[in-house]
Amino acid sequence: MLMKEYRICMPLTVEEYRVGQLYMISKHSSEQSGGGEGVEVVQNEPHSDAAHGLGQYTEKRIYLSSKLPSWMKTFVPRIFYVTEKAWNYYPYTLTEYTCSFLPKFHIRIETRFEDNNGNSNNVFGDKPTPCEDVCFLDIVTEDIPEKYYKESEDLQKFVSVKTGRGPLVAGWQSNTSPIMCSYKRVEARFEVYGLQGRTESFVHKNIRDILLTGHRQAVAWIDEWHGMSMEEVRKFEKEMQQQTNNKLKSTLNNKAPPPRAPAFSRSLSVTDEASLRRMGVATPDPPAPAAPQQLLRVHSSTE
Repeated sequence: MLMKEYRICMPLTVEEYRVGQLYMISKHSSEQSGGGEGVEVVQNEPHSDAAHGLGQYTEKRIYLSSKLPSWMKTFVPRIFYVTEKAWNYYPYTLTEYTCSFLPKFHIRIETRFEDNNGNSNNVFGDKPTPCEDVCFLDIVTEDIPEKYYKESEDLQKFVSVKTGRGPLVAGWQSNTSPIMCSYKRVEARFEVYGLQGRTESFVHKNIRDILLTGHRQAVAWIDEWHGMSMEEVRKFEKEMQQQTNNKLKSTLNNKAPPPRAPAFSRSLSVTDEASLRRMGVATPDPPAPAAPQQLLRVHSSTE
């Protein structure tokens, strides 16, 4: 298991970001959906918890098979999804990611928001994160993947019309007001011999890119959401979820295989089948004796 605590500051207040977060996630999910990939919202409803009180529970399916590295595609179907379950008790949230095809894969993200510049060393209240596992991410100066870059979201150039905030320059965290910090304790687990370290590092690299991009967008889109009420942003969230679901389902239906063809199949060598068995993934019995070079087929259903 690889754990890191990420700290991402924004020129916002925690109360402002309550609306901004919902707006950003909804719009970002819509932008990333298309071509058979993206986010499908399965559940989104109020939820209560004895420890945290009233909150919101969401369950999503994230389709992203083409975004996997080539070495990992050997072990997964052509099309698959990761399940996201999130409990939002703002300013505290808990999110978990699992994949039925890879039962030993699990990501857990605890988040807490505070009105400071990232100087709280035990924000989760149980034990301080070791210094070597704390990563400060700067939404202004750090590079993001070129495919995510947009000049309109470059915070060294952006100025908010509604709030007058921006542009931001290097070192902005020490002299900017308001300021808040998103603290995220991320645990990535993939307990498979020979693949664990590589996969967990890959997960954290992608989480870093997503955190930087999402938090930049929350600030760059401030003129779109600032001043919205919770009722208004929940209405926007519902509308965007419906659009995203329709767009994703339409594409997936068009990509469906012929009726009698095995769903989501991939040819795997005997060696790869052994790897899948170590992961705990069920594989079919081998066919009748044949040449050693003959390939086995593994079928996985997303239902």
